[in-house]
Amino acid sequence: MLLGLKTWYEKLVLGHPKIILALVALLTLAAAAGLPRFKLDASADSLTLETDDSLDFFREISERYNSGDFLVVTYRYKGGDLFSDESLATMRRLQDELAMVEGVASVQSVLNVPLLYSPKLSITEVADGIRTLSSPEVDRELARQEFLESPIYKDLIMSADGETTAMMLNLTLDQKGLDLVRERDALRRQRNESGLDAAQAQRLEAVSAEYLQHRTAQEDAARDRVQEVREILTQYEGSAELFLGGLTMITSDMIAFIQSDLMVFGAGILIFIVVTLLLIFRQARWVLLPLTTCVTTAVIMLGLLSWLDWRLTVISANFVALLLIITLAITIHLAVRYREYFAEHPEWDRFQLASATVAFMAKPCLYTGLTTMVAFISLVVSGIRPVIDFGWMMTMGVTVALVLSFLIIPASLMLLRKRDAGQGADNSHAFTQVFSRFAEHHKGVVLGVAVVAAIISAVGISRLKVENRFIDYFDDSTEIHQGMLVIDQRLGGTINLDVVLNKPEEAAPAFEGEEDPFAAEFSSEDDAAEAEAEAEADPFAAEDPFAADDPFAASGSESQDPDAYWFTVAGLNQIEQLHDFLEAQPEIGKVQSLATLYKVAQDLNDGGLNDFELAIARQSLPEEINQVLVNPYWSPQAQQARITMRVMETDPNLRRDELIRRIYAYAENEMGIAPENIRQTGMLVLYNNMLQSLFKSQILTLGAVFAGILLMFLVLFRSLSLAVIALVPNMLAACVVLGGMGLANIPLDMMTITIAAITVGIGVDHAIHYLYRFRAEFAKDGDYIATMHRSHATIGRAMFYTAITIIAGFSILALSKFVPSIYFGLLTALAMSAALLGSLTLLPLLLVLIKPLPKPAEGNGPGKPAAAVEACAG
Repeated sequence: MLLGLKTWYEKLVLGHPKIILALVALLTLAAAAGLPRFKLDASADSLTLETDDSLDFFREISERYNSGDFLVVTYRYKGGDLFSDESLATMRRLQDELAMVEGVASVQSVLNVPLLYSPKLSITEVADGIRTLSSPEVDRELARQEFLESPIYKDLIMSADGETTAMMLNLTLDQKGLDLVRERDALRRQRNESGLDAAQAQRLEAVSAEYLQHRTAQEDAARDRVQEVREILTQYEGSAELFLGGLTMITSDMIAFIQSDLMVFGAGILIFIVVTLLLIFRQARWVLLPLTTCVTTAVIMLGLLSWLDWRLTVISANFVALLLIITLAITIHLAVRYREYFAEHPEWDRFQLASATVAFMAKPCLYTGLTTMVAFISLVVSGIRPVIDFGWMMTMGVTVALVLSFLIIPASLMLLRKRDAGQGADNSHAFTQVFSRFAEHHKGVVLGVAVVAAIISAVGISRLKVENRFIDYFDDSTEIHQGMLVIDQRLGGTINLDVVLNKPEEAAPAFEGEEDPFAAEFSSEDDAAEAEAEAEADPFAAEDPFAADDPFAASGSESQDPDAYWFTVAGLNQIEQLHDFLEAQPEIGKVQSLATLYKVAQDLNDGGLNDFELAIARQSLPEEINQVLVNPYWSPQAQQARITMRVMETDPNLRRDELIRRIYAYAENEMGIAPENIRQTGMLVLYNNMLQSLFKSQILTLGAVFAGILLMFLVLFRSLSLAVIALVPNMLAACVVLGGMGLANIPLDMMTITIAAITVGIGVDHAIHYLYRFRAEFAKDGDYIATMHRSHATIGRAMFYTAITIIAGFSILALSKFVPSIYFGLLTALAMSAALLGSLTLLPLLLVLIKPLPKPAEGNGPGKPAAAVEACAG
């Protein structure tokens, strides 16, 4: 079968090189035509688990409370007093311009929020109308004090020093997007649980396509909106210090980072490839052929992704760089082997050289490609959609790289004239043989270092964590970092967290109790007695059908409106207790809920409020107060209350999962809230769910990688001992990088989770090439030591070239402004360095010590023809 494939390949590719290259060129042009359709995705969906039920709940709460996305503009007047005429006039012009931006539903600032303490109003006066800072004759000093001290605005709209204020740009809720994504997710869950019929499957495909199209349009509009806001802010930079924040802005900038990384590092790695190939081979053809193969592979893959509308995310932003490096590694192995044959058999013609190179390298390259694919396919078990997509993208990319390398380079060599001018002597084998001599003469040192590295790595792995600060993802020179810092430290926190409370089951209307249902409404026993007398005199009063429209006829909001439980003294006291607990947590900044209104109402009333007064207040509150203090925190239809808070990302002690558990523990154990009546949501919860899945994903990913590669080694080498020997250095390299992360306090995140799998997938290529060559060399004389030195002098050079290329290529990512990309580049470079050292020292030493290969048959001496040696190797 293998002989038939070889014959077929020689006839098709080596026999018709011009046709093959023409077909590759046409395919490349067709793929390139799709590049204008290429899209990037940095949406919130890419930061969450694909099957997270909390995501649907988050969308439900966003829709119920009309809490769409928002942008935050921080404003600090450079001319002095924030409340001066000039400052307020500048702020008013800025606010008016921002309100005109398409997609901005409203703008809240110190200029238009209700003032209740400037001067202090009674509840009756609040019902008569509200004042704002823009109202005539408002005392600005009193307003300043209100913004600094009021429970409504403290740490929310103005910094503690009174110099920085925030404008909240509330964006229009994307109702259509919510409807589409919830329908899509519901169909996905049904498909996974019970299956879909034909009509439902068709609807799932249709709604998925419609949502993707709609989301693309929304993301384009969002980027245009952010750009328009920035252009407006630029006009005011002379008079104010301004920063822009918010999830939409972060998403927009992350896409800009991805684009920059694609362009800058793609170009940087191409330049690096040219320089590397010139230094290694010093011949133009060995620069142009690998470079052409790398570029063609990248164009075809990007074009294919474009035609499939498969988008790159933050996770797959390094896809191009990784693909170029993997393709280059394959081409270097082909080039080195071709040049070896050329040096050994200068009399061979082009066909013999190309055919021998392909015949010898096909099997190891195929297995290295397959093991790399296994590593990337293993990422699909992560449960994180962008990580899954990255795994499939790289699997496809490695396949394309493998195929194109064995098409472009051999076909091109068939058309190029044989020449050795300028090739020069390659003395790199002298360097690689340093490792083989060290392994031979310092066996104890090699094994000791490996054992120590394993122990230290185990300690480091035990310290691995998933907690990280989102702000640390961005270089401190970026606007994202600076804006988040200002909002976080001066204006009450950055990332949102909500606590949603459902009405307790035992909360019954007041008139069902055994005690006097009216007693709580009156401030004295005389009032209660008078009410009882009136009730006895008119026994039909309680049955008056019009009583519900009269707030004074109610015995309390709860008795007349069962859905208003959270607007009673009992409900508000419960909210207030949890509200105060949340405010006391060091990681939490601003907390808002119905308790905020309750505290203010008690203060304005100069004392406590009863249910009757709460019912009156609720019905008489002006719309401006309802929009700010009631509607965002209470849903009478759902019998639900909501506490919102912002968590400070800059807090060095922030542990998201521990904070979430602490809140649940207090609510359930200290307050007696039933678990089914409390739930937390918000981006903090969704992001935490993703982070907490990383440990499990890392174990599953590495387990799948090692199992798959071990199985492939068994097929390739037909020896368990060889398979284990090949796996040990790569397992150690993976442990070194994970242990290094733990010791350096670098947390696991969506990007670093892929490093271990990539390390094994790419690093194991060294082991395959080395063992494959080692077996061929061992067949000549059966001498393990001599075989080790010869292998280092031949395949060791190619391993050294490719490893140095990969290490330096990934190190270029350290120039990124996106910190996860920096970690990804440097940690992968560290891992590949460990894999190279292991393959050049520990791997050959294990072969020498264990001696897993059978003695070669007689006649396989040093003079044995090359074809026979290759047959033994196969």
